[in-house]
Amino acid sequence: MLNFNNLVKNMDWLCEIMRINSLHKWNLSYSGARRLQEALACQVVFTPLKTEPRLIAGLDCAFSRDGQKIMACAVVLKLDNSQFELIETAVALRKVNFPYIPGLLSFREAPACIAAVKKLKNEPELFIIDGQGIAHPRRLGLAAHLGLFFDKPTIGCAKSRLTGSFKTPLPKKGSYSLLKDERTAHETIGAVVRTRTNVKPVFVSVGNKCTLKDAIRITLACATRYRLPEPTRLAHNLVSKRKLEMILESIKQHKWDDSTVGD
Repeated sequence: MLNFNNLVKNMDWLCEIMRINSLHKWNLSYSGARRLQEALACQVVFTPLKTEPRLIAGLDCAFSRDGQKIMACAVVLKLDNSQFELIETAVALRKVNFPYIPGLLSFREAPACIAAVKKLKNEPELFIIDGQGIAHPRRLGLAAHLGLFFDKPTIGCAKSRLTGSFKTPLPKKGSYSLLKDERTAHETIGAVVRTRTNVKPVFVSVGNKCTLKDAIRITLACATRYRLPEPTRLAHNLVSKRKLEMILESIKQHKWDDSTVGD
């Protein structure tokens, strides 16, 4: 007899365009998460890009007002001669199951990001993540963590520094300085990149399957008009819009509930 539940499960698997690795479970202790980061960091691959990516995905997250839910947005763009074409977007909403602990943010954000990427109908060739790659105390920020799940070239492009020291880059777009970790003999862990002239730089690092030079070049190629590269800028705009819609819907529902009291 045909098992309907198994059939649906198999069809869901077929609908997933991109293969995503199953690296570990998420119900970890604080110490277990730290040990896992140290183990996974050794799996990050540093290798030059073989071809220039055309389909680039950006990922960003936002939390609900009460911090109980997280929304992740994935945006896929086609890059052609410095011009971008929006291919698709995907959104996923998940319950937050890990506490806020600096250095372990990927354990809060990654599950929702993975859920959003699973909804994509086009397979990105490269990901840019709003977060750190290896520019992390244990060399496994959100972008590096996701890069291992996706097994794709992945770049971390963060708005602020998590760790490391640097000299301020020159004010002209395209200037950058290296981000170094003084704790490990000034190891280079990323770059501080000026994506717009006289505008605050972004913090770029390898996530997986690329080099720092690749990461800097792709970030600059994607930062055509704004401080943030276009894929993560659009992902940020989309998740901010959806979060606002969720807040307004919650307020509307709350008002409706209040109006029905005593009816």
